[in-house]
Amino acid sequence: MTETRLREEICRLGRSLFERGLTPGSSGNISVKLDDGGTLVTPTNASLGSLDPARLSRLSVDGKLISGDAPTKEVPLHAALYQTRGAARAVVHLHSSHSVALSMLPEIDPRAALPPMTAYYLMKCGLTALVPYYRPGDPAVADAIKGLAGKYSSVLLANHGPVVSGDTLEAAVFAIEELEETAKLYLLLRGMNPRFLTREQVADLAKVFGLELDDHRHGR
Repeated sequence: MTETRLREEICRLGRSLFERGLTPGSSGNISVKLDDGGTLVTPTNASLGSLDPARLSRLSVDGKLISGDAPTKEVPLHAALYQTRGAARAVVHLHSSHSVALSMLPEIDPRAALPPMTAYYLMKCGLTALVPYYRPGDPAVADAIKGLAGKYSSVLLANHGPVVSGDTLEAAVFAIEELEETAKLYLLLRGMNPRFLTREQVADLAKVFGLELDDHRHGR
């Protein structure tokens, strides 16, 4: 996909996320890795609902601004995922309500923030890690992501929101939408002792779809 098309896709998908209430105001950010090693990133203080393709931040391989508006302060977060997830070509970070709420619950396991609730959650997100709270833009969050050693494409930032990487921008968007819907299901069913997928069902999904799933909390 050409850079021009990627710019248009960032704006199209950003507007879709915003219009469906998945990230309010000027929250949330999107980045895409380019073939030359540089990155396209949404600007700071920009609403995903009204992005301008020409004003997206174009960063060099070493993270310097080449053109466009000043980038989101979450660039270190995105860079950490690209560094540790070799196949990642896009990163999406939102402030979606149910995922944020999930990140604040005391029982959440940092190694598996959600149980195996649905097949599509496992297929699109795999395991979801929970990292501790850091103020937005704090470079320390990048160290926390690096500490996950590339094991997770789906991460919850405590009291902040989800961040997901994908091998395409569309894949990252679909995955973060699935994470939000699964967080919503968890909150709806909390305290009701719902049936999760069994260990055998999880193993079957992993085999058929080539998923790399840790056994931890995936199936009872």
